[in-house]
Amino acid sequence: MKYGNLLLAICFLTGSFSLYSCKKYLDAKPDKKFAVPSDLADYQSLLDYYTKLNDNGVAAPNMSSDNLYITKTEWETIDDETSRKIYLWQRDNVFTPGFNYWNDIYISVYYANTAITNVPQINRKKDNAQAWDNCMGEGLFFRANAFLQIASTWCLAYDKHTANEDLGIPLRLNTDFNEPSKRSTLQQSYEQIIKDLKQSINLLPIAQAGPVRPNKAAAYGLLARTYLYMQDYQNAYFYADSSLQLNSDLMNYNDLDPSAYYAIPEFNKEVQFADRCTDLGSVYGNVDSTLYRSYDNNDLRKSLYFKPHGDGTQGYYGSYDGAPYSFIGVATDEEYLIKAECEARMNKVDEAMKDLNSLLVTRWKTGTFVPISAINQNDALHKIINERRKELLFRCLRWMDIKRLNKEGWNITLKRIFDGVIYTLPPNDPRYALPIPDDIIQISGMQQNPG
Repeated sequence: MKYGNLLLAICFLTGSFSLYSCKKYLDAKPDKKFAVPSDLADYQSLLDYYTKLNDNGVAAPNMSSDNLYITKTEWETIDDETSRKIYLWQRDNVFTPGFNYWNDIYISVYYANTAITNVPQINRKKDNAQAWDNCMGEGLFFRANAFLQIASTWCLAYDKHTANEDLGIPLRLNTDFNEPSKRSTLQQSYEQIIKDLKQSINLLPIAQAGPVRPNKAAAYGLLARTYLYMQDYQNAYFYADSSLQLNSDLMNYNDLDPSAYYAIPEFNKEVQFADRCTDLGSVYGNVDSTLYRSYDNNDLRKSLYFKPHGDGTQGYYGSYDGAPYSFIGVATDEEYLIKAECEARMNKVDEAMKDLNSLLVTRWKTGTFVPISAINQNDALHKIINERRKELLFRCLRWMDIKRLNKEGWNITLKRIFDGVIYTLPPNDPRYALPIPDDIIQISGMQQNPG
């Protein structure tokens, strides 16, 4: 990327870099090669900046959830103090000042806002309409994707009864770094995410050059995820179904090579939008043993997702990124599960099990799968939620699932036994909203999360 001057503005973006980082940047000598984006090709290049927009996700939800456990010896080998503290649900000085998850994801917001703010200054004409729409659509999608990650990490679960009072996120909607950051309500946060995604749907094409660029199906899918988090299951169903109408492809896991180090190929046909984060938990940790045992021996996910460490524990190798990174993008398997869950909640049990089985038959050894049935709505819902956890682990989705399900009375309590000490996280605990980095609180004066 040649747009190094953008980092100067990011430095002053309250809620991003620390003052120390800003000074370091200001002390650097200017580079004449830096240029200001000025046309649609420039803005498209900006939005194609993979490491800032597709490789910049918040991994904290994976470290916080119950899909993994880490021994003290393994914990001590992690050189990232933030990950160590998040794993034990600690509250004090969790994030290193300067560069951390909060800063990284707000850089993504800044890049998105650069396109959203400036593309409208370019006349939309017949010969540039497609490029104009795509830049605006991608900018809105990337901003919504970042905002959703921020809300699901640093806010409590959405509750329609309290969302107008609950603390939301700083909604940075432009590139004005003189504008101070302040927290919106949680209702305002989700309304902005929905607004951005609905606008992006009208602008994004059905087909893109590749999955690193969001398409219309991905926008539908991310909107379905958003409504699922809000427990608005009617809308979640509608948008998951809309996504699947554009792309319902599923891999047949029988066609994959279980001997491959990472058997799930990157950019496979289920991926509607490629996004990832560096998740130290999946690299250093062990898969929860109860979760691992829940897979049937004929379930190919058991051999494709996991590999033995040699000491009786299992490591996770099933990322849709095809590498030791956690895939957190949008894919059709998630849409099938969202649709099935919402159908169960609407008491459409037969339809729910049909969609669930359409997914699962592609995951089992050929000729061994027996379709799952349900005796009633509650049975269907529990079976779908169980399969959701088994299919979508290490995608930063489980953390938010626990938060929303506990709002409905599922009473999921997380427990860690670490160095002889038992750590617990009861339902609806304030610690489900991670603390905002202390330096950001000091710079901005924003209200910190309780806990």
